[in-house]
Amino acid sequence: MDNIREITIEDKNYPAILKKIDNPPKKLYIKGEIKNNELCFAIVGTRNCSDYGKQVTLDISRNLSKNGLTIVSGLAPGIDTFAHRAVVEQKRRTIAVLGTGIDEESIYPKENIILARKIIEFGGCIISEYPPKTKGNKFNFPNRNRIISGLSLGVLVVEAKEKSGSLITANFALKQNKKLFAIPGPIYSINSKGTNGLIKKGAKLVEDFRDILEELKIPIREDNIIEKGENEEEDLILKILEEQPSDIDKIIEKSKLPPEKAIRIIMNLELKEKIKNLGGNIYALIR
Repeated sequence: MDNIREITIEDKNYPAILKKIDNPPKKLYIKGEIKNNELCFAIVGTRNCSDYGKQVTLDISRNLSKNGLTIVSGLAPGIDTFAHRAVVEQKRRTIAVLGTGIDEESIYPKENIILARKIIEFGGCIISEYPPKTKGNKFNFPNRNRIISGLSLGVLVVEAKEKSGSLITANFALKQNKKLFAIPGPIYSINSKGTNGLIKKGAKLVEDFRDILEELKIPIREDNIIEKGENEEEDLILKILEEQPSDIDKIIEKSKLPPEKAIRIIMNLELKEKIKNLGGNIYALIR
């Protein structure tokens, strides 16, 4: 059914790092390729993320993946989705840990079924401790967070409210002696209350993917450089997007270019994979 396999904790393919946590799952259900020894890193955050959170997640997921880390997240709406999406867009490996069965009838959210298929297509996997046909409930999702953290060398929380499922993952990370990282945010943003609180308590503040690699003592590849535009007008729009994502009307206003020309340049930059539409015609720089 759905090419689902199951392995037990005694199986040679069971991830060795996961065996070391308290209460490891005795059985895992898997679609795709499971690897026993690989460098994994978890990225989690709120479901109701901001454009800032989306951009940060895309940038850091993409660059950590380029540097050899397998990104682990929970396939949930919001930050999880952007973490997985950034990796599959590069046709690289990512792992989704579900709080439901991994059959397509049970996967949550339904709109991520296509993303789940792409994760498998590009060499990743979807795993769960729950058998097929298991629906989500208020206990399953918090429980699966110990697996997200358990598979990983460290956990990055991008955005989180004061009471957030992402903070459950952060707490598991601390109990499992994993490295804990957090993205700082505006002091008036409810999505930053959780992450700023983690930083106060000792989580490493992250401004750049290199902060994570340095803490994990993983060599940084030198091919992660933001490309320049091919002309002054492209450079102008890239500069506008350096600080934060912006909607298309603001880009046109700040560039002072004729609207038709600005739109054409934006479309070209997107085709060249230098900027990305985050949804709703809000564009962000690809770093």
